[in-house]
Amino acid sequence: MTEPKTEIVKTRVLVLGGGPGGYVAAIRAGQLGLDTVLVEAGRLGGTCLIRGCIPSKALIHAAEQYAAMAGAATAPRLGISLASPPSLDFAATIGWKDGVVDRLNGGVAALLKRAKVRVIAGHGRFSDARTCHVATVEGGAVTVQAEHVVLATGSEPIELPFLPFGGKVISSTEALSLPAVPKRLAIVGAGYIGLELGIAYRKLGAEVTVVEAADRILPLYDAKLVEPVRRWLDRHGVALHLSARATGQGRDGLLVETAGGEAIELPADNILVTVGRRPATQGWGLEEMAVAKDGAFVAVDDRCATATRNVWAIGDLVGEPMLAHKASAQGAMVAEIIAGRKRRFDPRAIPAVCFTEPEIVSVGQGPDAPGTIAGVFPFAANGRALSMEAGDEGGFVRVVALEAGHRIVGVQAVGLHVSELSAAFAQAIETGAVLEDVEGIIHAHPTLGEAFHEAALKAMGHAIHA
Repeated sequence: MTEPKTEIVKTRVLVLGGGPGGYVAAIRAGQLGLDTVLVEAGRLGGTCLIRGCIPSKALIHAAEQYAAMAGAATAPRLGISLASPPSLDFAATIGWKDGVVDRLNGGVAALLKRAKVRVIAGHGRFSDARTCHVATVEGGAVTVQAEHVVLATGSEPIELPFLPFGGKVISSTEALSLPAVPKRLAIVGAGYIGLELGIAYRKLGAEVTVVEAADRILPLYDAKLVEPVRRWLDRHGVALHLSARATGQGRDGLLVETAGGEAIELPADNILVTVGRRPATQGWGLEEMAVAKDGAFVAVDDRCATATRNVWAIGDLVGEPMLAHKASAQGAMVAEIIAGRKRRFDPRAIPAVCFTEPEIVSVGQGPDAPGTIAGVFPFAANGRALSMEAGDEGGFVRVVALEAGHRIVGVQAVGLHVSELSAAFAQAIETGAVLEDVEGIIHAHPTLGEAFHEAALKAMGHAIHA
């Protein structure tokens, strides 16, 4: 049997990875008139679109709808009641979630085509810094020689050596496509991924237990911001084992050493391991490219340039925060630099969002930063929050500003739908707004955004409604 003939492709820009960093870099390069090739082994959209951000938010939304209906069957709510509990066709729920993913995946493909980007579906491996050999999904072979290479390979879930993935031990990827809602779900790790999925499955009817090595949930966020989430978990029967560590898989579930040193086994139909993610650096020839490393990550400067000339790296591959919107911003920037524009990656703040119950947003510095003042406004005093039943869960908006000059350096919020306020928070910080700027902006009433206005007033000592 003869080997397939290798096609040789020469291009100005080669992007390895079709996630939110890679496909944005490719589209922007195409828009700027650069001959561009994108190589992706899986589906366009990467972790975020295919097996992360988008499908998880779809599952979270479906779980919220189911929980609201189930609650109405138990007791009247807002004058609404159901005569019997709702039924759940979980396969149909997963099918709907997959439909959302398929629609966005097709959209990315169309955008790349419109930007005249050639997409090669296959696994790429570099033999030197600018030569990539692709084994295509159709069984062919393509060698791409590029003037510029953009590495956007993303990240992957961390596997624990004593809890290898397989069988009932799953990562977030498998958790988004389970065949049925598990009766008992044990989660290792109380970060945002574990809690987002744990809360969703609790709403869908699973018994959920969370094991966390730290002494509190969401340890990267301050305690006051996390407290409303902790109270929700308590009210809804999510068991927490804090200052505890998973030690392995037992016959019936997860083996745990508690804070007191006791060895116990938590019964579980599935064990979801969410202890973090690591950059995907293996299997595509990074070692052949002579780029420098920064620990586990690829080292880059403020232009996302690596130590190898005309090789760039973006997104999860280059370090924290591992967020899709950071990757997209870096991808667009690198394309513009290749096209001759002067750019550097130096944001004042990158928003982080937890889609827990309630949601959390954090941008910039916290209230303990030296030389700052803070103003906090509770959603209990916000008309829109009360009209959405979001006023009694302990939510608030906090604005942090420099004491001298009042420049806003941080905004945090916790509450229903506060993720939609993240753009306003980031914009205030990125544009160098001061408290007086927010004070002078007329905020629409009734909206949750009014809490941002009131928090700024509170920081200056004259809030109207608190």
